[in-house]
This record gives sequence, structure tokens and C-alpha cells, in this order.
Amino acid sequence: MFAPAPPIYPVAGIREIEHKLIPTARPPLMERAGRAAAEDAVRLIMDRPGPILFACGPGNNGGDGFVMARQLHQAGREVIVAFADDPACLPSDAGRAHADFLHAGGTIVSDLPAAPAQGWALVVDALFGIGLKRGIDGRFADWLAILNAQPGPRMALDVPSGLDADTGRPLGPCFRATHTTTFIALKPGLLTNDGPDFCGDISVQRLDIDCPAWLEPRGRVITPAIFENCLVPRPRNTHKGRHGDVGILGGDSGMTGAALLAGRAALWLGAGRVHVGLLDPQAPAVDHAHPELMLRSAATLPRQPTALAVGPGLGQRAEAKAELIAALGSPCALVLDADALNLIAADSALQGELRSRSSPTVLTPHPAEAARLFGCNTADVQADRLSAAQSLATRFNACIVLKGCGSLIAIPDGRWYINGTGHPGMASAGMGDVLTGLIVSLLAQGWPAEQALIAAVHLHGAAADLLAHEGIGPIGLTAGELVGAARRLFNGWLAQARQPG
Repeated sequence: MFAPAPPIYPVAGIREIEHKLIPTARPPLMERAGRAAAEDAVRLIMDRPGPILFACGPGNNGGDGFVMARQLHQAGREVIVAFADDPACLPSDAGRAHADFLHAGGTIVSDLPAAPAQGWALVVDALFGIGLKRGIDGRFADWLAILNAQPGPRMALDVPSGLDADTGRPLGPCFRATHTTTFIALKPGLLTNDGPDFCGDISVQRLDIDCPAWLEPRGRVITPAIFENCLVPRPRNTHKGRHGDVGILGGDSGMTGAALLAGRAALWLGAGRVHVGLLDPQAPAVDHAHPELMLRSAATLPRQPTALAVGPGLGQRAEAKAELIAALGSPCALVLDADALNLIAADSALQGELRSRSSPTVLTPHPAEAARLFGCNTADVQADRLSAAQSLATRFNACIVLKGCGSLIAIPDGRWYINGTGHPGMASAGMGDVLTGLIVSLLAQGWPAEQALIAAVHLHGAAADLLAHEGIGPIGLTAGELVGAARRLFNGWLAQARQPG
């Protein structure tokens, strides 16, 4: 069995859950949060001597810190809490947590003390939580600089202070955690954009709260459980015609490798036949590394394969645009990448053709390509990756993957997913072409567009992780090396899906 796909809630969803549960929760949610964080801290510093430093802020995140500090103090650890505000101004629950900590014999100082000779066993960021929407300045910015300079473990409560919990964008100075304990559910900003660089390892403490039926999550972290129903073994009595014909259209002068990479990925993931239509007039007639690929000129590519990918190495010549127009009018499942997206971005008529398609359509932009589709700057897309992906899915009635750290998949009906596999070594040429090949292969084999995209994105990153674990990369990993690892993993998933129970 595959692990279930964890839910993700934006801040508004978390607030709705909290507001409905806080009046009746026993023990109170703040008490549960502080206790759960203390349990995480004990596991983290079990063999580390020395005092624990807490930096507590003026809101409920500070209250979580007071509860956590009290729990560790009562367990016998030396705890020092830095709190610079008037306790009378704390929210009611946080004020009680502050008083309870003092009543338990805890120590509160008004500024960060110098580190002891042996260093802190742990520093805990309980300054600002998920509601922060502006940059941190003044005293607290100074505190963050000092906390980030500490060499030991650094733990954030709910979200690193200074990080936008919805977008993963640092709002200014930001706590750089080695570990983050987040409460109730994951938030988008922990998983995408700059979030993973500031969160470190993430622990989700649900606080005995299940996803409420009245607020089903629209977002989830990808695991194979999402597409497990598509992992069906092939019957023994089969033939290549039952596993789809893939068409790859691209490969203009100097870029034939992109189309070949996509074709190889489609072939190795199990497509029955793969045709590669190349626009380069001097294109090779055979791929000597993989002669199973059927190379064609773009003009002679079969017009209606089971699934068609347009874009790898396509270029933007008139011939490329003509082939793209024909592809948009085709009834087959379609994957659009690279220059196919750039051509569409520059032509409102092509955008209309894309919107009017009734057959399955998948778009795979990186942030710069998404910005061109919107007519904005890349920074605007990165400022709110989730909204950008959702807007593209709605605008073009297509399944979207917005590539990058924490790739975001958006479905036209409003559901979305964040992928957690992969590593920085994938920032190299050809990786997107391989992803396109994986997606179009699954589409050709009959997978629905949503599951094909989710599985391919997850597999793409997981293959890179597998290779890094085996000592291949992360730095210097090439796109071509990914294909074999993807095949191994995919067959492993098929075998696991067949296991009973």
C-alpha cells in the first residue's frame, strides 16, 4: 500500500478550522500545539546538552512557544525565553500561556542573551506565525539575524518567521530553520518556492484534528496513492498496439536532442510505439542509441497518434507554428511544452484554439513561460505560484504543472497538488523534455490527464532522488540518466500496487 496523500490548507482554511474548534477544544489547541512541539524537540535534541533558547513574539505563535517552553522546563531542561513585548497586550490564550510558564518557574528575558560557551542545544522561533503578511523589521529583524547565526538545530513553530505561509515567499528577513513543526496540516508555502530552503525537515502535528468534512482540502502532497488505481499490470496476452502511439513534435536545428530525449522517455515508460517528428532539415534518420524510435520529418509525423507532445526543441519558425496549429486542432491527448507555449503566448488566436479544445490537454510551463502566457514578469508568477497555476488551468481549461521547487499541479476544477520529489541537480538542460516524454507516454497508455501528469511529475523527481541516493549526482546529473531510473521506479510501483493489503 502507498502512503496516503497529506492534505494542504492555505492560511484561510487553517483559520476556518481553528475558529470553529477553538471555543470547544479540550485541551485548548495552543496547549496541544506546545506539547506536540515539545515532543518533536525532545526527539531532536535527545543527545544534545545545554540550554534551549526561545524567541517568542507578541501573538499566538509566541503563546505556542510559552507552552512548549513550559513543557520542556517541567521535563528538566534548562530553558530561557526571550520576550520583548508587554504581556498585557498578548491575545488571551497566549497571555495565559505566558503566565503559566512564569508560574512553573520559567525564566523570561527582554532580549536575546549571549550564547553559552557550549552553544544552545536548540533555538526555537516562536515569533510570528502563519498570519504574517509584511516584512519583519527593527528588533525582531535583529533577533532573526542572531538566531540564524547559531550553529545548532533551529526549530520553527508552524512556519519560519518571515515566510509567507501561502506562497513560500520571504517577506524580508526570515528565520532559516533546520526543522519546522507545523500544526493541523501542511501549508503551501512550506513546500514550494523558497519555503523548503527555510523550513528544513517538516513535522506535521495534527493536534488530533482530522480534515473536517465541511472543509475538504483542495490541495494535497503527491504520493503514488493518488494514481494507484492506474497502476494496472498488463495482461500476458497483449501487443504494442494496445499501449498507445506517441507523437513527439519538435527538434529544430540545433535542438534535435530535446525531441529525442522526450521520445526516449516515452519509450522507456512503456508506450507501444514512439514517432518523433523533427523540424531540422538535416535531422538524423535514426537514433543510433535507441533505434526503436521512429524518426520522421515533422511534415510526415502521423497526424493522429494516441497522444502528442509538441514543444521539445520546436523553435518558433513559421513551420513550427503551422505544426502547432494542426496539433491544437487534433482530437488526440496533447502535451504542450517549451516553444509551443511561447508561440501560444504571443498569439491570441492560438490561445483561443487552446481554450476551445475538448480533448485532454496538459501544459508544462516553467515560471518564465508561465509569465509569457500571462504577459507579466517571472517575479509576478513566483510571488504566488499557486494562484498562477490555478489561473492558467482555468484560463486554458487544461491540467497545468508550474515547474520549479515544489512543482505545482492545478486542475481546472480547482483542485491542486504539490510535488515533493526531486533536488537541485535537476536544474540542467533537457530535464523538461524528459518530463514531457513521461507525461505523453502515460497519456498514450490510456491514463487520464490528471493522473498522467501527477504520476509523471512525481516519478521525474523520484528518479532523480534515486540516482542521487546511488551516488549519481545531485550535481552533474544529466537528463538522459533520468530515463532508466524512472523506468525502474515505475515498474517498482506496478509491483507494489499488485501486493495485497
